[in-house]
Amino acid sequence: MKMLKISTLVLSLVASLSVFAADTIKIGLINESTGPNAEAGGYTINGVRTAIEQINKKGGLLGKQVEVVIEDTQSSNPGTVLAFSKLGGDKDIIAMIGPIRSTQVMAASPTIAKNAIPVMIGGTDPSLTHVNNPWVFRCRPNDSFSSKVIADFGVSTLKLKNWAIVHSTDTFGTGGKKALEDALKAQGITPVLTQGYTNNSQDFTPVVLAIKKSGADIIASYMTNSTDVGILAKQLRQLGVTASWIGSTSITTDTAITLAGEALYGTYGVSDFTADANAESKSYSAMYRAKYKIEPDVYSGWAYDAINVLAQAITNAKSTNPDEIKKAILALKNFKGVEGNYNFDENGDGLSGYNIVKNENGKIVFNKHIEFAK
Repeated sequence: MKMLKISTLVLSLVASLSVFAADTIKIGLINESTGPNAEAGGYTINGVRTAIEQINKKGGLLGKQVEVVIEDTQSSNPGTVLAFSKLGGDKDIIAMIGPIRSTQVMAASPTIAKNAIPVMIGGTDPSLTHVNNPWVFRCRPNDSFSSKVIADFGVSTLKLKNWAIVHSTDTFGTGGKKALEDALKAQGITPVLTQGYTNNSQDFTPVVLAIKKSGADIIASYMTNSTDVGILAKQLRQLGVTASWIGSTSITTDTAITLAGEALYGTYGVSDFTADANAESKSYSAMYRAKYKIEPDVYSGWAYDAINVLAQAITNAKSTNPDEIKKAILALKNFKGVEGNYNFDENGDGLSGYNIVKNENGKIVFNKHIEFAK
């Protein structure tokens, strides 16, 4: 009789815990918490937690509070795949925020497909949403748009013709390089130099010397890691290279700006998140500065949008069923985020424009927004 009472008590406790677990909506975050990109990962967490705090203060979703479950990628492809596998085993997680690194998204794509829950990604390689994986949704514009903006601004506005392309040799860098070559070809330009490098390089001297020898008057870069941008910037200036520079989003990040200092003054970048680009980004930036005492950048901005896109989809679907959330994401029209207005196409791409910005004495200044048809 005593054993029966204990068993009944245990079953009651298990049932209570199950009810408690069901009282929250769990969203996974695959994040660079350790490794060379840990600083960027910290900013991503800021964006996610800020969005979730706002949602929960308003009553949560479907009457439940939202909870984030974080798994570390260790800033690597194998770590990313393992992180997706771990969180995929938690059946209470209904969606995930994935990496901003294209190479990590590509490595984990089979695992994402196997998990069969919506994953919001920040990787900008165009191919990521074209690999027959219906669970990937991009909350940043892809590089088929950034390359067109870089080429158009450099040729039409800066009036420069001798281009050197510097790119990381990972998925993001090679995809961006190819897209930029195509965009320049449409402008009648063949680069005088195309130079690849390995991520987390500590010495860019061979790259800098190749640029110097090429006679390039403008450098265009697709660089994955912000720390690499900072190191390259310093070495370019140390070796006397004064060419104009317009880079992908990593050139605009707080990490790159802090590391490079004056070496990045006067450079341009394309940025999907810019503090002064629209009413939503202005409001978010003011709140972020007050909360964290630092400038917001793309790492926090895209993640903030990703959570809010998911929240709107869950609200519209009135369900936490992954298939219903997926349908609701694809049905979103003119959802206003800090990165722009989201209109998801059938491939899972939500945005199609970029901002041109300039580094003016260490401050990123908005120039203009350019939108392209998908």
